[in-house]
Amino acid sequence: MTHCAHTNILILGAGPAGLAAAGAAATSGRSVTLVDDNSCPGGQIWRMRPGGQSQASPLASALARSPHVQIHQGTRCVWVAGSHQVMLDAEQGGWLQTFDQLIICSGARELLLPFPGWTLPGVTGVGGLQALIKSGVSVKGQRIVIAGSGPLLLASARTAQQAGATIVRVAEQAAAASLARAAIGLWRWPNKLQQAVTLFTPVHRPNCQVLEATGTQKVEGVRLRQGKREHHLACDRVACGFGLVPNTEVAQALGLTPQAHQGIAVNDLQQTQLTHVFAAGECTGIGGAEKAWVEGEIAGLAASGQWELAQKKRAERARWHAFARHMQRNWPADHSATAAAMKPDTLVCRCEDIPAAELADCTGWIEAKLHTRCGMGPCQGKVCGTAAATLWGWQPPPVGQLMHPCRIGSLANIPCRHGPASSTAGS
Repeated sequence: MTHCAHTNILILGAGPAGLAAAGAAATSGRSVTLVDDNSCPGGQIWRMRPGGQSQASPLASALARSPHVQIHQGTRCVWVAGSHQVMLDAEQGGWLQTFDQLIICSGARELLLPFPGWTLPGVTGVGGLQALIKSGVSVKGQRIVIAGSGPLLLASARTAQQAGATIVRVAEQAAAASLARAAIGLWRWPNKLQQAVTLFTPVHRPNCQVLEATGTQKVEGVRLRQGKREHHLACDRVACGFGLVPNTEVAQALGLTPQAHQGIAVNDLQQTQLTHVFAAGECTGIGGAEKAWVEGEIAGLAASGQWELAQKKRAERARWHAFARHMQRNWPADHSATAAAMKPDTLVCRCEDIPAAELADCTGWIEAKLHTRCGMGPCQGKVCGTAAATLWGWQPPPVGQLMHPCRIGSLANIPCRHGPASSTAGS
């Protein structure tokens, strides 16, 4: 039975930003509701299997003991019903959650780009590979090729190696000179420099692009180009990722306009254009766990009225924003090689099986969607729409009123005056 509940501060997302926001807001004595769609707190970066331990464990335990905090795991925000109301859905049913202040800590998702063979079984994103391993999937003894661009490649390689896999190659698109500039500048952030040293692997190759994953029933190898030379490597898995994209669907449903791949626009106290809505973490721009944490603290303090304490955190925020700018400037994303590797039969929309050839004459996202059903599958354009925006500059797909699949029973129990058809949010 769908019911209504109220909280002073609603936080969407229990990654580093959400956990920090909840901890900071709870010190005010106001009621805090923390919601996350995973079964355990920590987000993607501190993901742990049920019953396991991670960096998030002591933080989540402390929040669970707080009389001011209520935590809902395995719960999704499926619909923005108004400026102070959302619909949440969990295994036990859905409910309308009202709030005074909202903190969006929705994180980011992988940027996946189509290339020949990317739909073969055994090909995943680099973050997807990490998630599979942390969820208990065994990769022991498997040969893995990791390709794409960004620091997540190295982190994924380390996770797989620690799980017993053999890393055949880490193929990084960026040039060696760019990577050198990025590494040299890390002296300003010693912990990041130390992390970079520990992640180094001798199978890492710069200026190396994935051209094709090969195989019949599953991936059996991968074709790479380094400079002017091509290589074919046998492998059991391929993990490919091209960076991260902020999750901004909730902000869009509230009427806010995100800054393309830069995320939700906020001021130096993490406040959006809607004064009762704050945002923190990767959804405001990619920058790592440290940036997410301090932004979460600021958002939690500001949303709970602790403005002076929030102001004192701005110097630390500026430090990690400088790190994010350094990485973006010196680790540039060039996807021209990936676009050139696509063939006419390369699937762009995996949900609806739409190949590149069917999109060749389309001039934008809406035309592609109308003519081919591209983006109308279960992911609702989160994968193919983002890929099209990256490769061809098409405007990302608009957010629908229902942001995630929701059970009919939950929707049926919503009072008619609150129903999706009567709301203009997200339209």
